[in-house]
Amino acid sequence: MARSSASTVEEYLSELAPERREQIEIVRDVVLDNLPDGYEEAMNWGMISWEVPLERYPDTYNKQPLMYAALASQKNYMSLYLMCVYTHEDDKTWFEERFRASGKKLNMGKSCVRFKKIDDLPMELIAETIASTSVDEYISRYESARRK
Repeated sequence: MARSSASTVEEYLSELAPERREQIEIVRDVVLDNLPDGYEEAMNWGMISWEVPLERYPDTYNKQPLMYAALASQKNYMSLYLMCVYTHEDDKTWFEERFRASGKKLNMGKSCVRFKKIDDLPMELIAETIASTSVDEYISRYESARRK
């Protein structure tokens, strides 16, 4: 599945093959356990998304909620999108260094960490990264980037 039309997280998960669903659910649980207050889980952009609700911050460039993180099952791998790392260069450097220091191979695009199995991810680092940025700080970073 490259992009889902599921309208709920439960529907999305039910579309996945059992072995893929199990891997996605483990990562989802880590995100949910470490997500700072104020972010909401939703289905957006065809994937599980954790975002700043429009009620909290409606002034986005595309009139969509600000995505903080997302999780998707792609055809050949799974992706964890970490916008909190992508939007801040120091955090990106910190994340990449910590990931490599874990002994695991980093397969990362601009914001997405691609993985084929849960063992490809340093879960403590994922938890720490998700917990790292409050909603207020994330909005502040977004506004600063938009001013540039």
